[in-house]
Amino acid sequence: MDFAFWLIFLLPIFSFIIISVFIRPFVRPESKVAGYITITALIGSLALSIWALTEVLAAPHHVVPVESIRWLVVGDLTINIGMTMDSLTAVMLIVVTVVSLMVQIYSQGYMKGDPGYHRYYAWMSLFTASMLGLVLANNLLQMFVFWEMVGLCSYLLIGFWFHRPTAANAAKKAFIVTRIGDFGFLAAILVLFFNTGTFDIGELHGLAVAGTLAGATLTWAAIGIFSGAMGKSAQFPLHVWLPDAMEGPTPVSALIHAATMVAAGVFLVARTFPLFAHSTEALTTVAVIGGVTAIFAASMGLVMTDIKRVLAYSTISQLGYMMLGLGAGGVAIGIFHLFNHAFFKALLFLGAGSVNHATGTFDMRQMGGLRKIMPWTYATFLIASLSIAGIWPLAGFWSKDEILISSWESQPILFYLAMITVFMTAFYMFRVIFMTFGGEYRGGGPEAHGHPHESPPVMVMPMVVLAVLAVVSGLWNVTGQFGAFMGNEAHSFGFFGILTQPLPWISLILAGLGILLAYAIYSAKWLSAERIGRMFSPLYTLFFRKYWLDELYENVIVGKVLLGGFFAGLQLFDSKGVDGVVNGLASVPAVGGRAIRRAQTGQLQLYGLVMGIGLVVIILCVYFLG
Repeated sequence: MDFAFWLIFLLPIFSFIIISVFIRPFVRPESKVAGYITITALIGSLALSIWALTEVLAAPHHVVPVESIRWLVVGDLTINIGMTMDSLTAVMLIVVTVVSLMVQIYSQGYMKGDPGYHRYYAWMSLFTASMLGLVLANNLLQMFVFWEMVGLCSYLLIGFWFHRPTAANAAKKAFIVTRIGDFGFLAAILVLFFNTGTFDIGELHGLAVAGTLAGATLTWAAIGIFSGAMGKSAQFPLHVWLPDAMEGPTPVSALIHAATMVAAGVFLVARTFPLFAHSTEALTTVAVIGGVTAIFAASMGLVMTDIKRVLAYSTISQLGYMMLGLGAGGVAIGIFHLFNHAFFKALLFLGAGSVNHATGTFDMRQMGGLRKIMPWTYATFLIASLSIAGIWPLAGFWSKDEILISSWESQPILFYLAMITVFMTAFYMFRVIFMTFGGEYRGGGPEAHGHPHESPPVMVMPMVVLAVLAVVSGLWNVTGQFGAFMGNEAHSFGFFGILTQPLPWISLILAGLGILLAYAIYSAKWLSAERIGRMFSPLYTLFFRKYWLDELYENVIVGKVLLGGFFAGLQLFDSKGVDGVVNGLASVPAVGGRAIRRAQTGQLQLYGLVMGIGLVVIILCVYFLG
């Protein structure tokens, strides 16, 4: 049984090795064999993940014991490689393997003809393996290794088209910004190890529950872990890398920057949740950062014209919702939204890729009229938009309302922020719907090839599967089954019973008002978007310029403070201080050599004079000092 669990992770590793060593160097890019190998490996991983889910469902306390492997022994320190097979792991395995499989099938059409086709599938296989390794890890050291591998794969895939300066810069930006958060994560791991002597997550949980690990040590360790989560999950103020990451291929955005990698931070907080649960300060920090991020990112999504960037800010906002759910309600609520969000957000990105495939642009101002031209893309995109807006009875409704109820009970101020975000989310998503699929076609972009048309079946089929999941995945917790499975209380009112509660009705009304406003501006034209933009010009500029945070980070902090101040000082110290000392020491023999060279003239008379003077000096010293 243990080997079967390990195969979930090993199959994508085998795929990566086969493509890198045997396929990419010898097979022409036109061949689709790399895609077939990756898809086959993921089918195997998905089948094993479903089997693992059934095993966990049937196991006592929903935990299947797996024997660890001894990796390293140094004195009294023993480091094992092992895995945790519990309800959290089982849910995440389903999310990663389902979304990854759908994305790889879709990529067969989207990446067709790309000269880097084999390289793309090699790196996607490595990413999937890294994400599965992160999910399965049972200790912080092992988790950190896969955490960094996920970051490396993100860097490689954002910069996949590295010949484009924007893609290369976006990859570097993502790598550097996430490293800032990772520094806190690494510091937390070291603090926990030096205070407890263990990396094992289960043991750390036990120490926190027993009160052995407590006080400032626990709080700072939890906040350090959360800083790593902030980087990966693009929480304010470390969110700036995610919108630029849209420079990578759209399937990459669907997999890494919508459904899996960015959810790794949420998973990390959930995996170490007992540490947060026993630190009020850390748990409050998670909730506050999540609530602020949700409304902060949604405000920027209101004004973007690039469809992928709208979805990027939507992702940041929804990740904020998940953090708010964790901080206000617990593991089950936050992970339930992660579970539902993965399907409808991956679908939204694949839909964006589909319209780009047809129109040659991501600029919504050059789209329009695609509803009749691309009916399958339109229908699936509409389902995903309704789901993320929280419309009953789609998946997003069930998890979003649990977050709202939890925040109302624990953090009323954050509840109001979340409710405003509900309105914003519905508005910007249906702004996308009406600008992209409504009205008349506006010509497309420079890469458009003739008249737009529906995407091929290999791209449509994964979108249909994800659309089905965007409808039904939320039903898992209609009567509280998901909460019971996760071992954490989650609200459940039944399929129709929830509509008897006032709070869901309020959120539905707000979402409906957001949809109505988007319709009034971008479809019926009752209101002028340009006039509204002029009326609220300061806010529009603030949102469109992304609160000037990119300028603050790149021009002020990096350009002036670091490169112009701190690093410039280091460079000056290096060039004038270190190099000056080295050059000065090197000049000593040269100066001495010149002095000695002048003394060695070769004239015997001068040598005799110097010897006479020296003899006189010796005699005088002996006479007066003796």
